[in-house]
Amino acid sequence: MKISELARHADVTAKAVRYYESLGLITPERLPNGYRSYTQDDLRLVREIRTLHRLGIPVERTRPFLECLTAGRAHADDCPASLAGYRAAIDELTERIEALTARRATLITHLTAAAHRGSTVAPPGPSATDGGDHLTLPAGLPVPEDDGATDRLAGTPVPHLALAATSGKEVRLAELGPRRTVLYVYPLTGRPGTDLPEGWNSIPGARGCTTEACGFRDHFQELLDAGAGRVYGVSSQDTGYQREVVERLRLPFDMLSDPALGLADALRLPTFEAGGARLFKRLTLVVRDGVIEHVFYPVFPPDAHAEQVLTWLRDNPVGSSV
Repeated sequence: MKISELARHADVTAKAVRYYESLGLITPERLPNGYRSYTQDDLRLVREIRTLHRLGIPVERTRPFLECLTAGRAHADDCPASLAGYRAAIDELTERIEALTARRATLITHLTAAAHRGSTVAPPGPSATDGGDHLTLPAGLPVPEDDGATDRLAGTPVPHLALAATSGKEVRLAELGPRRTVLYVYPLTGRPGTDLPEGWNSIPGARGCTTEACGFRDHFQELLDAGAGRVYGVSSQDTGYQREVVERLRLPFDMLSDPALGLADALRLPTFEAGGARLFKRLTLVVRDGVIEHVFYPVFPPDAHAEQVLTWLRDNPVGSSV
């Protein structure tokens, strides 16, 4: 068929077909008179390019999918390289969503400040938006000791665990990709009007999960700018509980739920008992290419921890010796 026929059947323009050909994605036959001649196989490839492009995959990155079809597979995503292409596109979208969420939170802050400037009505304070007393750390909290429980973790592969995220999706820890991921692991977050486990303030390192989350919220864009591909909070609380925290604190990142403490068991992370439950001890993992690159443990004070992580990212850019 001629290029005009191919374009019509594939619902693209002739200019687009020529562009695909210039990239080597399709290779039509040449007739003796020099005209291009396209086959049904070419039509199938062009339709696949169009479909993938509408999903947000750049035309230049459709090659693995087309090669899968050319190899005789029934579907363009039957090959490992195609799955890798999906994951790369998802990672890029996730980064864009997280960056846009952070910008939205900043704009809301500016809007609130501007709307109440010069007004006798005060803007919403911490007690209305952040959980009141949960944002204030009592004086004299016991400092956790470094018991060496995480000394062996640097260089360890992360386990093949899939954890439920507050976005409704699953996050596979071993497939987080080449960009750095900050996983801050914490015991539990409190809610306004909800009692914390008895003796919570006397347990070294237990108090401060809300202030820690707010620190990562407030420094989120800076963390991305310093090389973090994404940030996740991880606890054993269920997704519904975590989702309330994300919404109340206006967190621009997801929380991951690990109710069975599978991460702790797989990596032998330190835990403790409180209120009849086994909980994570507070620590942070920096993960890259499926391997733990750096560990923060113990974490104290929790309200300054995001700044500690930010400083480390800036002092140890990717490619440096860490």
